Amino acid sequence: MVCRSLRVLVILALVNSVFAQSAGIGSSTLMGFSNAGSSSQRALEARFDSYLKPDNLRDWMKRLSARPHYLGSPYNKENAKFIADKFKSFGFKTEIAEFEVLFPTPKTRIVEMTAPEKFTLKLNEPALKEDATSSQQKEQLPTYNAYSIDGDVRGALVYVNYGTPADYEELDRRGISVKGKIVISRYGGSWRGIKPKVAAERGAIGCLIYSDPRNDGYYQGDVYPKGAYRSEHGVQRGSVMDMPLHPGDPLTKGVGATKNAKRIDRKDAETLTKIPVLPISYADALPLLRNLDGAVVPDAWRGALPVTYHFGGGTPTVRMKLEFKWEMKTIYNVVAKMQGSERPDQWIIRGNHHDAWVNGASDPISGMVAELEEARAIGELTKTGWKPKRTIVYCAWDAEEQGLIGSTEWVEANADELRKKAAVYINTDSNGRGFLGIGGSHTLEKFINEVGRDIPDPQTKMSVWERARAQQIVGGSPTQRAEASSRADLRIGALGSGSDYTPFLQHLGIASLNIGFGGESGGGSYHSIYDSFDHYMRFGDPGFAYGIALSKVGGHAVLRLANADALPFEFTNFADTVGQYVNEVTRLTDTMREDTKTMNQMISSGMWQAVQDPKERLSTPATKDEVPQIDFEPLKNALAKLRESANYYQRASSGRQPSAAAQKNLDEILYKTERALTRTEGLPRRDWFRHQIYAPGFYTGYGVKTLPGVREAIEQRDWREAREQIAIVSRVLDGFAAEIDRAAKLF
Repeated sequence: MVCRSLRVLVILALVNSVFAQSAGIGSSTLMGFSNAGSSSQRALEARFDSYLKPDNLRDWMKRLSARPHYLGSPYNKENAKFIADKFKSFGFKTEIAEFEVLFPTPKTRIVEMTAPEKFTLKLNEPALKEDATSSQQKEQLPTYNAYSIDGDVRGALVYVNYGTPADYEELDRRGISVKGKIVISRYGGSWRGIKPKVAAERGAIGCLIYSDPRNDGYYQGDVYPKGAYRSEHGVQRGSVMDMPLHPGDPLTKGVGATKNAKRIDRKDAETLTKIPVLPISYADALPLLRNLDGAVVPDAWRGALPVTYHFGGGTPTVRMKLEFKWEMKTIYNVVAKMQGSERPDQWIIRGNHHDAWVNGASDPISGMVAELEEARAIGELTKTGWKPKRTIVYCAWDAEEQGLIGSTEWVEANADELRKKAAVYINTDSNGRGFLGIGGSHTLEKFINEVGRDIPDPQTKMSVWERARAQQIVGGSPTQRAEASSRADLRIGALGSGSDYTPFLQHLGIASLNIGFGGESGGGSYHSIYDSFDHYMRFGDPGFAYGIALSKVGGHAVLRLANADALPFEFTNFADTVGQYVNEVTRLTDTMREDTKTMNQMISSGMWQAVQDPKERLSTPATKDEVPQIDFEPLKNALAKLRESANYYQRASSGRQPSAAAQKNLDEILYKTERALTRTEGLPRRDWFRHQIYAPGFYTGYGVKTLPGVREAIEQRDWREAREQIAIVSRVLDGFAAEIDRAAKLF
């Protein structure tokens, strides 16, 4: 307690010193508004805040999470209707957009250890008397990974740590092959779908994924029901669809999965796994890990179970048998619109998904109820005679958990209209106590920083922006601490994948934000039957204070975007961020060149083997081709032009408002700048992903790759493609800069 109190005092002291230069809540002219307009807008937001009621969030969460509501379940359809009725009652014109999508559910799940001892895995989560909804077993989806293929395989087990490409390189150095074997990987290190993908590429015939308590269990704290963390029988369900290729329905890539859509045959679906895969608890994993033979794994590979972690490869032997019922299911997206009074063809879109793997109180209902309360408060504003200038669209997506299916199908079905009208998309998902987290388009970075400065933190009463900045100063990396202390704005994260912003940002080029609070709620319920109302009320956000804070951040952002005289896009922060990315890929080749040179010299001289522990018996790696000189000048020149154009726009727009006649034209140029960062041809080998600045990594999944075409070509040592991608991205940035210049000339 003394250490924690001292930490809080340090944070507050830093806040008082560092933030003295920062604008206080409500003290400056808002982006996109005049001085008078800023005062009116803040008064509007104060009224909006006064309408927000935490009891609504609590009551709606209890209702929406009362029963399992996964894709295709009866209660999921009921929830969609409930949400639609709420939006209608708030004054929104509401519809439910239906799509027909492929969804497998398990018929057979058998995993057994056949030698050196017999053991059949339980593969279930027991009901708890402390958790009222955990006993709804007849309605629960069993523990499984959606879009695994069917299979009946037998083989020796190999432990592969997190199952990333780097982990398999470690296995290669030790002469351990997974060909013809079943691998067991712990959750973490990469998105779950990467684990069977890489395993199959290395010749494995099956994949088990377990939650190790070091990452997700008693190593963090007391387990549920005593504490928040995952118990020995908790299992993380989840999709293993190969989403880095494309999200959405596996049979209708690029087109909305309407009833009459043209579908490919399931055997041709590229996003299904190539081998069977299943998640298991750490109670089920323990007997398997205890019986692994082979060498002891390195320290970084060791979890927190009470066994010595070995690689395996000989024993134990395991059988996996999985069979699925492959069916077409109807999904239900709720779409609610409030028509803009002046610029109805400019849409501000706000979304959160409503489906869950089981009861889903935290994921996604904690975010969904905050969105509903936002919409209700906006509806209350309209009763006073207020109307938004731009159209506001609130969405509740279905089938997010299986692969962002609901949002992707809606975006694909409405792509032409969205390209013309969608200005900004704002996404939320789960929410809890703690610190504001923001990711998104860096053209909106300055705007969302401004929003955060105006929202009080429920716990500390400073702004949520100040608290997030204090967190970075005290607990961030050296770079984060330095930037948080000196940079005017907090740097927001780049978006990879993992939630419903993906089709908006990375397929259509619609500027997007992803927001939410967290860091103090504790984990352990994710994608299990224990993600329940009871768990959330004890360990999530019991008073819904941070649910209301999320409603304020989302609501203020929506209201400002809907009401601004000119959309609050800004480009100097974007140029600064792209400059970081260019420096990173440049340094990447320099580092690879030095590492390759050093390693090749050690191998050729015999030094590499001399410094290895003889007990490890590591094989000597093959020498690698030298890294050639890559010409980054086109990229650096494009960056220089981007910076020049960003500064030009900043000077032109500073303290000025465009004429009334020019405002609509300016808006259209501004929100379509993000479109200029896309290419119809997409990225190499995955044309669905069109954004040239942000994409999920081919081998990271959720994790972002910035300048993905260039970066991944370098990482794969494809030098010809790297040069091609440098030229492509340079032209994209030049085109983007030209659009900024067009906008500046309207002032």
